[in-house]
Amino acid sequence: MKSGERSAKLERRTSETNISIAINIDGKGRASISTGIPFLDHMLRTLVFYAGFDAEISASGDLRHHIIEDVAITFGETVNSALGERKNIRRFGYSLVPMDDSLALAAVDMVKRPYSVISIPNGDIDGVPVSLIAHFIRSFSTSTMATLHIKVLYGDDPHHSVEAAFKALGLAMKEALSSEERAVNSTKGKI
Repeated sequence: MKSGERSAKLERRTSETNISIAINIDGKGRASISTGIPFLDHMLRTLVFYAGFDAEISASGDLRHHIIEDVAITFGETVNSALGERKNIRRFGYSLVPMDDSLALAAVDMVKRPYSVISIPNGDIDGVPVSLIAHFIRSFSTSTMATLHIKVLYGDDPHHSVEAAFKALGLAMKEALSSEERAVNSTKGKI
């Protein structure tokens, strides 16, 4: 990764997981991802592609729940680290994404006040409960220090609903992290 780019690399090692993540926010959407959970890999590739990041993510661990949670925490912490003081960013972003039968809305505020509202229909995707995916998004919001609102407006297929949500989140983040002429996009003068 080039000097001056918004990038970071972090590792998280616990008695349950071993996570390594490198992010370049100003990338081209390239990803090298291996978590041992194919659906999580697919969603991370989707998020990275639509956000326009470059990412290297590797994870291993004892339980699927621990891997999903710790990848979310580490991914968020890495993005947060790469953003530094969050100067010259648009701050807000949103997207509405259709995917076959599903329609998802995502809105983000990179304000350093972690909060999330997640509404994704329940289901199971390749052995991964959608509740774990919602937990991933909440954990990512907290560790990124961002406010995220994601709502699947409708959809019958859980895979399509979750994938539309991750595409929308990626596009919303791309917008929120894009350049802004104002050094700090806040009436308070500080994010």
